[in-house]
Amino acid sequence: MENPGNDQFTEVTNTSWFARLGQAVGGVLIGLVFIVVSIGVLFWNEGRAIRTAQGLTQGEGIVRSVPGDTVDPSNNGRLVHVTGMLSTGGPVADPDFAIRAGGVRLERHVEVYQWKEETHSETRTKFGGGEERTTTYKYVRTWSDKPIDSDRFKEPRGHTNPVMTYRSREALAAGTRLGAFAVPNSLLDDFGQAKRLPATEAQVNALQNRVEKPVSLNDGVLYVGRDPSQPAIGDMRISFSEVPLQDASVVAAQSGTGFAPFPTNTGTTVELISPGIVPAKVMFQHAQEENVTMTWVLRLIGVIFMLVGFSFMLRPLAVVGSVIPLLGDVIGAGAFFVALVCTIAIAPVVIAFGWLWYRPLIGIGVLVAGAAATWGLTRLLHRRVAAKKALPGAV
Repeated sequence: MENPGNDQFTEVTNTSWFARLGQAVGGVLIGLVFIVVSIGVLFWNEGRAIRTAQGLTQGEGIVRSVPGDTVDPSNNGRLVHVTGMLSTGGPVADPDFAIRAGGVRLERHVEVYQWKEETHSETRTKFGGGEERTTTYKYVRTWSDKPIDSDRFKEPRGHTNPVMTYRSREALAAGTRLGAFAVPNSLLDDFGQAKRLPATEAQVNALQNRVEKPVSLNDGVLYVGRDPSQPAIGDMRISFSEVPLQDASVVAAQSGTGFAPFPTNTGTTVELISPGIVPAKVMFQHAQEENVTMTWVLRLIGVIFMLVGFSFMLRPLAVVGSVIPLLGDVIGAGAFFVALVCTIAIAPVVIAFGWLWYRPLIGIGVLVAGAAATWGLTRLLHRRVAAKKALPGAV
């Protein structure tokens, strides 16, 4: 019988100063790789952002709104904006559970009650540079929609997770159309907001024939197990949702009687879809905003990679100084500060050179503005130092 409480155990490991130094020296190469990758990501991201923005601007300037009830062959290959009500060639089904829906997409969400390993480590540097690490492994039960590999646990005995018999999945309706236009699956994969679709006794019966545990309905959700209020390892919760038929707006190239990505002069493509009747101008505005958001996300990722890289490269200094623990802490803090300064100094330069490469005039402006700001801060600092020296009694 499984222990209903959460169990844990603690492991203490010791690493010598020489072993730590060897690891830190080896980490220098890893740090260099991180820095090179970060520079590549930052530089590439600026080009991606500029090309995407220019491509969207081009598309907004040439798109034409056309009626959705008929397909005009003269628009073939052109960027068109079409609005209307979606339709499908029939219901979308999940045959494993005998469920059908009349919407655009049917989603199945499966969760299994499983063991999860949580770790917490505390590190103490000893006099002489050695390191003692105390790691606590805690095992808790949780609902998860992905299989948790218990074979990788530090202590797999008594914490074995079952195989997930069913997984979450999505199914798209066949023959989806927007008026007279066929809509490709690439536009429908992330389209719309899914709404809950309660399960019925038909799904209970379909599942009960294939599993040994009892199956019940719990507020429209299939529950595989004896008691939903006291779940056991291996119990399942299965729910369904659908994206219903609704109005939609598409901006894409007209390709025969359907849609395809529209190639722009910058090497990017335009293929947009939005729920509801949305003007083309608004759709392009949203796409530009998403591009800006993605640009800043990738910039942040690049900066973090660079900071980690510099931290790895400077770590040997902290390890050398850790022969005296307090000295090692001071050097470690200083090394992190230096890594932060290097990142703040280099990352904007890489971004500016990206702009120089793809948009020279704007890139020069960024560099000039950065140089002016640096010069201004330096002058301000010199003035404050001079003012302090001029005070009575100043040495």
